[in-house]
Amino acid sequence: LHDALPIFLPMSSRAQCVLDCRQCGGLFRLGRNVEAALTMVDVFDHAQSLLSRGSPAMQQQWLQLLPPMLACQEGRDWLGLADYLEYELVALLESES
Repeated sequence: LHDALPIFLPMSSRAQCVLDCRQCGGLFRLGRNVEAALTMVDVFDHAQSLLSRGSPAMQQQWLQLLPPMLACQEGRDWLGLADYLEYELVALLESES
């Protein structure tokens, strides 16, 4: 009798995007703004890809979420941007999972 090895299933694309949102928000909170901003481009691309396949309501929520996030970035409100990434965008991504 041998011990069973754990089976690791690949993470879904949506779960990976949620993880990336949280990690990016964490970078902003740590003051690693340049690294976080570069990561955010990939996060937004991934989120856009996922949410464009969602319901019209989900797509509308995404379009409403973008302007305040970009305003935070423009105003260098890194904590506000982290909040949007870690809470608002994650909630939207998880709403139809």
